[in-house]
This record gives sequence, C-alpha cells and structure tokens, in this order.
Amino acid sequence: MPKLWNETIDAHRAAVRNAVLETTAALVAEHGLTSVTMSRIAKDSGIGRATLYKYFPDVDAILLAWHERQIGHHLDHLAEVRDRTEGADVRLEAVLRAFALISRASRGHHDADLSAFLHRDSQVTQAQQRLHGMVGELLAEGARAGAVRDDVAPGELASYCLHALTAAGDLASEAAVHRLVAVTLTGVRPSASDTAEGPRHTDGTSHPPHHPGRHGHHGHDHSAQGPHSADS
Repeated sequence: MPKLWNETIDAHRAAVRNAVLETTAALVAEHGLTSVTMSRIAKDSGIGRATLYKYFPDVDAILLAWHERQIGHHLDHLAEVRDRTEGADVRLEAVLRAFALISRASRGHHDADLSAFLHRDSQVTQAQQRLHGMVGELLAEGARAGAVRDDVAPGELASYCLHALTAAGDLASEAAVHRLVAVTLTGVRPSASDTAEGPRHTDGTSHPPHHPGRHGHHGHDHSAQGPHSADS
C-alpha cells in the first residue's frame, strides 16, 4: 500500500479518535458520567456504533484515553514553559504559575463520579511523578543559584509547592491564582538571615558576611552602614 495512502488512513483514524474523545468529554461535562452511553457517543460523534467499537470497547476506555491525552498536553505545556524561560528563579516561577493556572482551568470540569474514576487511573501516578521530578529539578537549580532555600530538600519543597498550588482549583479568579503563586514562592525562597550569611561553599558551609568596620583601622565600627533587615 502506498505511503501516502497509509498516511491518509492514519490521519482519518486520528481524526475519528479525537472526535470521539472530545464528544465524550463534552457529554460527561454536560450530563454526568453515568448518563453517557456508547450509543450517544457514536451519534454525537457522527459515526456508527460498529465503528466506535473498533476504536474503544466501552465508555471507560474512552475516558481513560481522553485523560491520558489531557495529562500529556499539560506536561508538554509545562516543559515548554520551562525550556523557553531563562534564569533559575524566573523559570521556577513560570512553571509553578503555569501549573496553578492549569489547576484552576480544570476546576468544575469533572463531576464527582468522573473525578473518582480518573483518580484511579495509573496515568495520574506517573504524571505526578514526572511533575514532581520536574519541579524538584527546578528547585535544586534555584538552590544552587541562591534563589531557593537549601535547608530543605528539593523533593520536600516540590511536594509543598504542588500541594499548595493544587488549591488554585478552588480560586475564583486568575488574580487570586497569581497571589497564591507569590505566597508559595515566598515559602521556598531564602530568608533574609540566610542571604546575609553570604555565598555557600560547595561543602554546604557559608562565608561569614564581611564587616570592614569591625576589623578596619582605628577600631571604628562602620557596620551600621550595611543593609538592615527591616528595610528588606
């Protein structure tokens, strides 16, 4: 069979599959999980039942395929945000903000039955592991650059960030999402006292801050000329 013919068939199959996924998701959102049948999906997709069964054995299989596609799109988007951003601190903030906006965009799209069903999907666990690893790497990069606290392991900070920003799904506005991201980032950034300790050695110890007045000539103490934590 000619290659062009194969590509045409593959494109047609992909189009039918996508139409089925989109139709099913819309029907579940409108009528609820328990009200959706294969007959209704076939009718609203514009295909015959026999054709639908060639693609999927039942409604559950369609929903799992739709969920897998959604998860893949979300992870790809976060990776794209990460890769197009420069600077450890800026990159971390961009990815966390994108994740929070995804969490909010998913709000209210699922009824209770569908949420419970999808939560059992093995794809969820795998996606959570990939997402956790991505955020953990960004936090470790930020710690090396001095933009993220290094007294807590990156993995623990990643769990904190993801749990905190999942709450964006309950927020009423994007402005509230941005505020939540700002608060979350505050929790992972170094404190003023940590910053005052100076740059760290590779072994984790730090240089003490330099106070020229304490060791300068004539015994004068000029430390009052340095930055004050109250101004920061």
